[in-house]
Amino acid sequence: MTSDRSVTRESPGARSLAERVLAGDRLALAKAITLAESTRVDDRPIAAELLDRVLPASGKARRIAITGAPGVGKSTFIQALGMHAVSAGRRMAVLAVDPTSRRSGGSILGDRTRMGELVAHPDVFVRPSPSGGSLGGVAPRTRDALLLAEAWGAQLVLVETVGVGQSETAAADLVDLFCVLVAPGGGDELQGLKRGLMELADIVVVNKCDGDLAAVASRTANEYRSALTLMRPRWRSWRPRVLTCSAIRREGIAEFWEAVEEFWQEVGSTGELDEHRREQRVRWMWSEVEETLVHRLRQTPTGDEKVRTLENEVAAAARSHASGALGIIRLLEEGIRQG
Repeated sequence: MTSDRSVTRESPGARSLAERVLAGDRLALAKAITLAESTRVDDRPIAAELLDRVLPASGKARRIAITGAPGVGKSTFIQALGMHAVSAGRRMAVLAVDPTSRRSGGSILGDRTRMGELVAHPDVFVRPSPSGGSLGGVAPRTRDALLLAEAWGAQLVLVETVGVGQSETAAADLVDLFCVLVAPGGGDELQGLKRGLMELADIVVVNKCDGDLAAVASRTANEYRSALTLMRPRWRSWRPRVLTCSAIRREGIAEFWEAVEEFWQEVGSTGELDEHRREQRVRWMWSEVEETLVHRLRQTPTGDEKVRTLENEVAAAARSHASGALGIIRLLEEGIRQG
């Protein structure tokens, strides 16, 4: 049985844009990601075709998520790591997901201003994207942006997540290596971090290990090493590492990269990485289905009105949450039959 690829019609615009992205055009990459992030229904088939066209050139990059509480130094760490990577001749992309402004819907932290050295480098692409209020610490179309960046030629893709702590785990489903950045003096922070988040950590980095904080950072690292022995690793062939660094002084960055290379060697040689990415791609597809169905349902005036009615009934305890969910599913089924 062959796959039905008729769901996307051939678009000259998608073909031309794909060719430019594959040729390493940074402006074309920015336009491609803008297309992928579009909420217009008629843009989605074009974006899907674009992704199909560049897909063979994707999948070759190191994919790393960098998470941590606000103020821990994620952007400084990413800039230091990025400059280390490009100095070794690697092309890279940074997908920096910012909290969304409730008033404008845009990013409010402005990572481009905090990564000025990286932004100016010709072999680096930095893209701040609003999270859109989505759970998981990543923007709704970060998956698409990641594939497009790889097709552009990025050998390293860093995803800087929102760092809210509560719902960060979806970021781990986007990448291969999950890095948690923490500050020295992690006793209270260690207690506050969710166990689920630490179970996802492949590398924990204690940042700001310099000056008067050096001794505190060393103790914090030991605390995390002890805590991680109680966690079940998510890889059969890799045990989580705890490292220290001073991102502002760019100390410990080379050691971090050595651990990254060891990670890929270990999980790659056992076939775990290939297995992980195969399962990941299928989950991405189903996430896309869920997001698209809900978005389209809300885009129709009658559909959105019926959804709001169900929401109000559930909020007023006039209908159970389970009954409300079944009502929304029936609306989706009706839309599928009519479509």
